[in-house]
Parts: sequence; C-alpha cells; structure tokens
Amino acid sequence: MSVDPHIDKEYDNRARVPEHPAHIAKWQADAQAYREECAAHGHSRLGLSYGGHERQAMDLFGPCAGDDEGANGPILLFIHGGYWRGLDRSFFSHLAKGANAHGVTVAIPSYRLCPSVGIQDIIDDLRSAARAIYARCKRPMAVAGHSAGGHLTACLLGTDWPAYDTSLPANLTAKGYSISGLFDLLPMMKTVMNADFKLDEPEAKCVSPALWTLPASVASHLVMDAVVGGDESEEYFRQSALIADVWGKQGAKMSWSKHPDTNHFTILAPMSEPDSTMTARLVEMAQQA
Repeated sequence: MSVDPHIDKEYDNRARVPEHPAHIAKWQADAQAYREECAAHGHSRLGLSYGGHERQAMDLFGPCAGDDEGANGPILLFIHGGYWRGLDRSFFSHLAKGANAHGVTVAIPSYRLCPSVGIQDIIDDLRSAARAIYARCKRPMAVAGHSAGGHLTACLLGTDWPAYDTSLPANLTAKGYSISGLFDLLPMMKTVMNADFKLDEPEAKCVSPALWTLPASVASHLVMDAVVGGDESEEYFRQSALIADVWGKQGAKMSWSKHPDTNHFTILAPMSEPDSTMTARLVEMAQQA
C-alpha cells in the first residue's frame, strides 16, 4: 500500500514537535538520575530477564523491587513508546517516581523492536513480561503506556489471561491508563514507517485492539482511561475516542480526554510528579488492581 502524505503527517510526532530531541534528552538524564537515587537506597532491581533476548528484560523501582519472595504492595507496569521501533526502558526510569512516592512498585520493561520482529511479537513480549511480574509479585497489576506503549497497554487489558496461561487470574491486567495511544493500526500501512512494521491488512487488523471483540469475562472487569495531549493530531484524538466507544459498547468502563497545552512528548511529565492528577489516577488504579 502506498504512503498517504496526509496520514503520514498525522502520525509524524517528531515533525509536529521540532524540539523533541531536547525532550528525549531530558527523559534520558532524568531517568539516569532516578536510577542512581534508587540504587543508593536499595529501591531498584535492574535488568530482570523475562525471556531469552537481551531486550526481554525489565527494571523494578519501589518497595517491592528487592523482594524475591513476592510482595503485598500495588504494582504498576509502564510500557514505553517509540513506535514499536525505538527507545528502551532506560529512557523512562524517572516516570516511576510519582507512583513510588505512594508505595506503588513500578515495573518498566524493554521489548524487541521492529523491523527485527513484528508487532504481534512485541505484544507477545509484553504478555510474557506481565506473566513474569505476576510470578514475582503474586498479584494483579495496573498497566500504563505511552504512544506504542499505549497500544500495548490496551493489548494487555484485552488479553484473556486464563486462556493464555491457566495459572494466571482473569483480572491480571484489568486496569489501564493509555497516554497518546494507538489502537487502530490500519492507518500505519499508509505511513513511511510501515517499511519497518511490514503490516498488511489482515495483520494490521489482528494487532488493532480497537477492532477486537472482547470476551465477556474480560470486558466485565476492564477499566481504561485514554488521555491525549491537547496539541496532538486529529488522528490521535480519533484513536482514543474510537477505543473508548468500541470497548465501552462491549461493557468495559472507558473514558478518554485531552490534556490541554501538552504535546506528544510533554504529556508524560506529570507521571514523575507525586502530586499530579495523573499520578493520583495511576496510584488509584494500582491499588484497585
């Protein structure tokens, strides 16, 4: 399928925010500083493997990070973005700071990337990561993610966990918070990025959670907030409105909203702030998971 210049522009976040290199550099610096702070106090475990590939590893921050026997405290799994083809967990450690201040342990995994693997393989990676967190911490978790991570958040929420692994509870990932997420991947076929994704129509439909029919057992306990920066493109607004509508009609408790005066990169900042509204909602979800 050929590139549609209008669609490609709608999804080109870096072009929409020319100062994006400064935002990403700040993420990296803040993340390094927070890793050092947590390490100094014994509040982190880094590089925990959940698979055989070097990118199938995660970092834990917070009260449960040093506990190999499981823990009673709430858990939040955060999934980074990068359009399924860039970045890793080391850019996002500082985003654990807000929830950590309220006694929530935050797990941040890396995962394999396109074009080395397909998007379905990345979904499988995050399912494996969630299973590994449950094996360690012995409790369900809330899930949050940004951009491609918002897509992967929805994929975890829509998973029928007992069908995936009979040892897992149905509510393993019942609460989710998607930040600037993507849920209908059919438009990705019309972007230059599809050279890496290699999506055709059947595959794009298969990996689009907004096109999934949820099992009743999943929909009945699913809660998801989708938030988008007020300065993002119309396609990003459409994406969150779509999944809120489609999954809401299937019985899930859904909401979507715009955060004024934020773009695709700045919308993440409140997650690192203990007193932000975003952090309060994430902590609530983790406590209720």
